[in-house]
Amino acid sequence: MNDDLHRLRHSAAHILAQAVKRLWPKTKLAIGPPIEEGFYYDVAPEQPLTEEDLPRIEAEMGKIIQASLPFRQSWMSREAAAAFFNQRSEPFKAEIIRDLPDPKVSIYTNGEFIDLCEGPHVETTAQIRAVKLLSIAGAYWRGNERNPQLTRIYGTAFFEPKELEDFLKVREEAKRRDHRRLGTSLRLFSILEEAGAGLVFYHPKGAVLRQIVEDYSRRQHAARGYQPVITPHLLRSDVWVRSGHYEFYKPNMYTFKLEEGQEWGVKPMNCPGHILIYKATLHSYRELPLRLFELGTVYRNEKSGVLHGLLRVRGFTQDDSHIFCRPGQLKSELEGVLAFVQAAMTDFGFSEYRVEMSTRPPDFMGNQAQWDKAEEILNGVLKAKGIPYEVSAGAGAFYGPKIDIHVKDSLGRYWQCATAQLDFVLPERFGLTYVEENGQEARPVMIHRAILGSLERFLGTLIEHYGGAFPLWLAPVQVAVIPLTQDQEPYARQVLEKLSGEGLRVEMDDRRETLQARIRDAELSKIPHMLIVGKREAESGKVSVRSRAAGDRGAVALEEFIRQAAEEIRERR
Repeated sequence: MNDDLHRLRHSAAHILAQAVKRLWPKTKLAIGPPIEEGFYYDVAPEQPLTEEDLPRIEAEMGKIIQASLPFRQSWMSREAAAAFFNQRSEPFKAEIIRDLPDPKVSIYTNGEFIDLCEGPHVETTAQIRAVKLLSIAGAYWRGNERNPQLTRIYGTAFFEPKELEDFLKVREEAKRRDHRRLGTSLRLFSILEEAGAGLVFYHPKGAVLRQIVEDYSRRQHAARGYQPVITPHLLRSDVWVRSGHYEFYKPNMYTFKLEEGQEWGVKPMNCPGHILIYKATLHSYRELPLRLFELGTVYRNEKSGVLHGLLRVRGFTQDDSHIFCRPGQLKSELEGVLAFVQAAMTDFGFSEYRVEMSTRPPDFMGNQAQWDKAEEILNGVLKAKGIPYEVSAGAGAFYGPKIDIHVKDSLGRYWQCATAQLDFVLPERFGLTYVEENGQEARPVMIHRAILGSLERFLGTLIEHYGGAFPLWLAPVQVAVIPLTQDQEPYARQVLEKLSGEGLRVEMDDRRETLQARIRDAELSKIPHMLIVGKREAESGKVSVRSRAAGDRGAVALEEFIRQAAEEIRERR
């Protein structure tokens, strides 16, 4: 978000709070920042607010905007400001002021409305020409579930009405593409509260889609010299203590004790298992780089409030790899990872992405020299490849800095998928070694990396990117064979068997429904091709092709359709 848009949306958040206070004067105000797609304001209203209240609030905002009220900044001492907001029955503002380090605090006024704020703002309310309230949600004060629950009102603002119109169109399309809705309507997956929030149940079509992605991942890793491994879901807590996860990640882990008193942890990460596989064997420099790969399922104790369909779950599978290499091999291995990511994203239909490099967090393992060296290497690789990137300060893993890649979908939204993390620390903590040419032991370096990331999140991304209308090679059902009447069912089964024998995923709809009803159901299921077989097709050995993209293509020989389908698959991959 650029500075001007930030200023505009920040001002719109103030106008939102001002409108709410006009309508419900006893409302208490918390915070109202601009965010990526707009702004929000957290309030504690005198009465519950619902989506039905948004038009009324929006209308009041319109009055404030038309009044062209100027935004004026003033200053108070911290003590005076705390007393002022306490007098106005604004406890959340007073609490914020008590935590501020500066002796003076900034106050903004527009009309009768006064708010604690650093700014900046537009000059007058009239400069906000396009604003829309979007939704209402719950939020805990300062994100802590032990604090009071507030009402969060979301909105957005733009400089021009056309920009707002375009945004709302994309938003409506995003609702139609919501992977949770499509997951149900296309019968791909369920998340069943009775079994536990954040746990995914794949239905047959969803399992096929996931298997297609897994098979792709296995083939591509094998082609690039990765060796498959499988590690246990449980490890003794001693391992997690040694890896640092017990210290830095335990709140997100599931741990338990057996009768013998030994504590165990369900794995939230695959890396300790891969490290133990490496450690189980002596290694020569000739074996490096050693690339271990696993479709490893992990479990993390995420709070229920952050769970979101496939995008944030408690149990998920990663296409996880760990590369053990010599320091001099780091550059080429990292370049290979980036090339792998680019090839995979292209295959799945993503042409644009942005890159972040995350640096040392406040709490970390190892020493500063190791971190400085690791950050320098990642920075050097990105610059040498001419890849522009943003720095996310302090967002690295506790054992090393990382590169994260966010792909851009068909609606212009970014989704985090691939990651590459450089680690000098864990090889040292586990005492990993290899034997150099001179017979001396040396320490390997680790690269933690995933190409697709979490398969669950990647599948959610794919569903929304394509709106459930997958290209032929990804579609769980590629062809629906629909006999016109019962008389054509024997020929329809021959067609089905021939297509299945050619490796196509096909199903036959021989329900006693009308032809139009069966065609409509196939369209709603977003099946790429329908083959209608009637009396003429059965007699001629042809099929009448109706395609999702091209519409009615007429009758063609079955062999010709198979050839065309094979060509379509090759072109789209």
